[in-house]
Amino acid sequence: MNSIEILDKDCLTAVKLLPTVIEVTSQERRMIKDAALHLQKKYDTYENRDFIKHVHQLASYFLPERILNIAADFASDFSENQYGALVFTGLMDIDQEEIGSTPPNWQSADYSKFNLYGFACALIHGALPSKPVQYYSQRKGGGLIHAIIPDEKMKETQTGSGSSTDLYVHTEDAFLKHQADFLSFMYVRNEEQVPSTLYSIRSHESIGEKYRALFDPIYKIPKDANLETGNSEEDTLDSVLYGNYSLPFMRFDAAEQLFNSSIRQSDEAQHTLHEFWEEARHLIYSGFTPQAGDVILVNNHLCAHGRSAFRAGIRNIDGVEQPCERRIMLRMMSKVSLIDMRAHTLTEDPFFVIEEHLGKNFQHF
Repeated sequence: MNSIEILDKDCLTAVKLLPTVIEVTSQERRMIKDAALHLQKKYDTYENRDFIKHVHQLASYFLPERILNIAADFASDFSENQYGALVFTGLMDIDQEEIGSTPPNWQSADYSKFNLYGFACALIHGALPSKPVQYYSQRKGGGLIHAIIPDEKMKETQTGSGSSTDLYVHTEDAFLKHQADFLSFMYVRNEEQVPSTLYSIRSHESIGEKYRALFDPIYKIPKDANLETGNSEEDTLDSVLYGNYSLPFMRFDAAEQLFNSSIRQSDEAQHTLHEFWEEARHLIYSGFTPQAGDVILVNNHLCAHGRSAFRAGIRNIDGVEQPCERRIMLRMMSKVSLIDMRAHTLTEDPFFVIEEHLGKNFQHF
């Protein structure tokens, strides 16, 4: 299912694995919208516990068969040819007038305007062996869907709210033992035409002995920039690669592990990370600019994500800069095994993860 692109001679490898792009047909798009409308009428909100409990059955019933099969195959494919990202172009029609002006930040977002799209995102996760979950570390339990919106006050930060600097590729919540298995990013608007960036561990010609040291638990994996870091947490160590030596999984955050000046990796860890990054950075894919209604589905163990820098609220047309509505992206996360992470969820809510850092729970729970 994956396509191949021939790269420049300057790149480290002549062949690059690419994410699979699925063009959603008008009939499939209509079926997904009708399903979302029906489910919204029945369950009111995608946060409804009964909806989440039965999301797999509902996905099997409501999703177009082709979309259902593609997502299901993607979820169980860990082969050398699996990039770890699916791009669904035109999954939903977005009513821009209904959404209205982009709020100044995610705190000001009116989530009722995203309700219909939340059902569509949840159905896609329901096609996987994975249920939507929320994390306390993500905005103190800000719901199953997070609106990612540029914030002028945070434009320089390495967060989803940033804009003026490249957001380095990272696996989501690399600092958690029970980070999401799958992510979906639905683009509500992208009028600035900001490219997304993806990086797959499968893009390397081979891992082999060259990066065997990345399997050693010697690397600091600090918390995200939007979380306070306790002194005791900085010394918690883990590996960057794990699983099969030939076809590994990845836990990697370039900004925090390599470029955070307050994090002092050991000399061995720093050397190996830099060597790895010198190869990995040439394998980052930035050839896709999402449009409103597109969805990127990511296997968080195979593929890291980020975005290019941009000027929020400015669109360049033939060299002329014009003001525009700022981008809005909706992120949903899901986990395959609820049993495995049960010690890190609320007793009354198995879909609410309260893990703070690499297996440690927040103290006030």
